[in-house]
Amino acid sequence: MILGAVLAACDGGDSSDRPYLAFAGGGFVFNYRLATADYGFVARVLRSLPPGSSVEAEFENPGGGDPIVLRQRAKEGRSSYVFRTPPLEGVRANHDYQVVLRVLDPEHGELASYRKTYRSSADQSVLPETAPVVGPGYQRAPPAQ
Repeated sequence: MILGAVLAACDGGDSSDRPYLAFAGGGFVFNYRLATADYGFVARVLRSLPPGSSVEAEFENPGGGDPIVLRQRAKEGRSSYVFRTPPLEGVRANHDYQVVLRVLDPEHGELASYRKTYRSSADQSVLPETAPVVGPGYQRAPPAQ
């Protein structure tokens, strides 16, 4: 019993002053084989999320227009959430792209918000116009008709 109290004091328990989530890794992925680019990250859970809440990621859209918003329902005991955009257009090298990670209550009101920028080291122009291969192997793609 004393050991449990000591451990709770050491890690701070689920203290309300600790953040719910933290960014863990992430960045851009250029898949030459599929001729696509996307970006994403892992959100690591630092303390329990409220029941009925959800986790939302809002990605700046490199192609312009509305941001890309992805949402997942919070689940008790889950240690992380993975967010990855669909294939993108317009990724530029050495440009910062903003991501906002939010914890939302059941009515989608914001409980917490965290921001991070990701920078691509490559321009999307390095990708081929069409995927050079098809299927699960590396068979050449048929010529465009």
